[in-house]
Amino acid sequence: LHTDDVLRAVLDRDTGLRTRAVMSHVFIWEATDILGRLIFVTDASMNIAPDLVTKADILLNAVHLAGMFGIERPRVAILAAVELVNPKMPATVEAGSLAKMCERRQFSPACVIDGPLALDNALSERAAAVKGITSEVAGRADIILVPDIEAGNSLAKSFVYLTKGRMAGVVVGASAPVVLTSRADSAENKLYSMAVAVLMSAFERDLELKIGKVHF
Repeated sequence: LHTDDVLRAVLDRDTGLRTRAVMSHVFIWEATDILGRLIFVTDASMNIAPDLVTKADILLNAVHLAGMFGIERPRVAILAAVELVNPKMPATVEAGSLAKMCERRQFSPACVIDGPLALDNALSERAAAVKGITSEVAGRADIILVPDIEAGNSLAKSFVYLTKGRMAGVVVGASAPVVLTSRADSAENKLYSMAVAVLMSAFERDLELKIGKVHF
């Protein structure tokens, strides 16, 4: 089945798996041999060009999933091409906004967000140090929030085909776990995706995004 055929059924307003939450896709990389940890990449398969509010919801979905793997306070890198906010590059402006929202405690449960960060600064402490970037997230990200579906899809598939890496792919935010992989994925990666879906079925969701009000 094509991805859009699967998602058409999942998103059907009458018979699908919609909830009040935004649905988004998360790839989980098994980067333990390279980086010593799992990496969660979102959204590479569902939301084409999410706006700021949608990115905040996508981020919360990934935080929820990371929590199932025992990551209680995940470090989230908001990906862009550069590390500085540039008004001519909307992805950097939205990254800076998400980082400030986290600083003002608008995300629950706890996570720590930094951005904009380029990929090297998000994953490599050495790269972050060379560029003089100091933060709790830089070089140690658990979650990578990509600016759009093109960036996310290319990033996820490069991990598979350039590093022979193993990964899983699932949809978060539906009323039931949804396995969503590429038709070209290996049987092993499809099996990992099903295992993640089984894990998801045992967890209840308790996430909140505070917008428009001041909370102390």
